[in-house]
Formats: sequence, structure tokens, C-alpha cells
Amino acid sequence: MKARTRAATILLTPFFLLFTAVMVVPIGYAVWLSLFTEKQSGLGFGGTETVFTGLDNYTAALGDRAFREGFGVLLGYCLLYIPLLLAGALGLALLLDSALARARRFFQLALFLPHAVPGIIAALIWVYLYTPQLSPVVQAMEAGGIGFDFFSPEGALPSVVNIALWEWLGYNMVIFYAALQAIDRSVLEAATVDGAGAWRIAFAVKIPLVKASLAMVALFTIIGSLQLFTEPLILNKGTGSAVTSTWTPNMYAYTAAFDRNDYGLAAAASVLLALTAALLSFAVTRMTGRRKAGKERTA
Repeated sequence: MKARTRAATILLTPFFLLFTAVMVVPIGYAVWLSLFTEKQSGLGFGGTETVFTGLDNYTAALGDRAFREGFGVLLGYCLLYIPLLLAGALGLALLLDSALARARRFFQLALFLPHAVPGIIAALIWVYLYTPQLSPVVQAMEAGGIGFDFFSPEGALPSVVNIALWEWLGYNMVIFYAALQAIDRSVLEAATVDGAGAWRIAFAVKIPLVKASLAMVALFTIIGSLQLFTEPLILNKGTGSAVTSTWTPNMYAYTAAFDRNDYGLAAAASVLLALTAALLSFAVTRMTGRRKAGKERTA
């Protein structure tokens, strides 16, 4: 037992050292930074001094309407993006897993390729496709009598959701497809022998068997959605879009740090966002765990 314990300690030590260096220390520094504010000394003519202000930065962030509205934007984004992503990725995976699918490898690669494009490049591509003076897509829509301003207050959120779907749909499709491929074929054959059709097998057999993957993807998607930053930031720069510099909490923290040099406020906003992500992750994990435990008791 001592040898096993020693071996486990040796193997786990690099992980814990790296985890502490890249996770614990930065989080601790952000919390510490959020408790201080830099103020001008000497009636504004002296240098800056760091002053301990306790929870004042948290109060300022929560009291700022722009920060609160950012969470409202995230809520709308999640309500639109997450169902579309889960349904689209799972639907594509089911199509590729069906007996009628052909050229599976080609379509897997074609659907996954957008994820290989860096987020900034993807956002720039779509900004080009959204710009009326440049985009053949917008010109074709206008020729067909469809007028839609992708940069308007009504179009900004769907525009960002579309970019995110283009980036992440294929990636999550691969996860679902791998889960579907792991299903015991004998289960599917038994369902076919019992007279179940393709739709019945998909909804009554396949989807229930990949619920663990569905819950995992949903959890990671929620966490990723709360960190929304790159796509709206690109839309904010020089496009005339309704996306403001504080459109999401992440953008609010970025603006506070690099436009206003208020690192304490930026750190407080980041900590509040991290706490929100942690609470939502805990809630989703707890909910899926309860459902699993309930099914095991029933069985």
C-alpha cells in the first residue's frame, strides 16, 4: 500500500503543481486584486496608490446597469444558442449514424472544419458576410426582398449566435457521433427485430443511451456561453453594430481593465462571472446526478 501511495503521489504531483500554477494562483490573484483600487494621490498631481476598498468593487459592478444588462444578454444568448446547438449537433450525429448515411468521413470532416478556424478569424469572416456593402449574401437577400440588418439591435444577438453555431456545431456533433457509435449494436438489432423503425430507434433507444454525453455537452456549453467575448468584440469594432463595449460581462471586465485602467473593478466583475459559472455548473451537475440516481432506484 505504501508503494502504491508513493507511486500515486509521484504521478499526481505534476498535475497538482500545474493546476495550482495555472488555476489556483490566477484565481487567488484575481480575488485579491478585486479588493483594491488605484487612486490618484496629491489631489491628482501625484502618482497612483493602491488602496484597500474591500467589497466596493463588487458593489460598483453589481450597481452598474451595463454589467447587469450583460447578464440579460447572456440569458437571451443561452436560451437561443444552447437548444439550437444541442438539437443541431445531435440531429446531425443521428443522421451520420443512420444506415442510410453515405460518405460519413467526408461529412464529419466538413462539419468539423469550422471549429479548426480560430474564433477571431471566424468572426471576421462573418462580419464580411454581414456587411451590406461587401456581402454577396446580403445582396442576394435584398434581391429576394428579404431585408435584415445583422448589426441592428434586433439582429446583433442572432448574428452572434450564428457565428457560435458555425464554430461549435461540428465539434459537438463529433462528440455525439462517438457516443452513438459506442452503443451496443445488439441493442439496435433487437429494436429492429421488434419492429421499431428508424425514428422510433432514434428517439426511444439512441437518445436515451447518449444522455450522459448530452448532459456533458450542455454543461460545457453553458460554461462557454458565459465566457462569450471574441465574437461580440469583433462585431463591436468599427462595424456600426448595436454590440457595445460592455455587451457581455466579459466585455465589461475587458473594458474596465484596458479602456478605464480599473483593474480592481475588472477583477470583481470576473470573479462574479466565475461564481455564476460555478453555481450553474453545480446546479446542472446536481440535477443530472439526481435523475441518474432516481433511475437507478427505479431499476
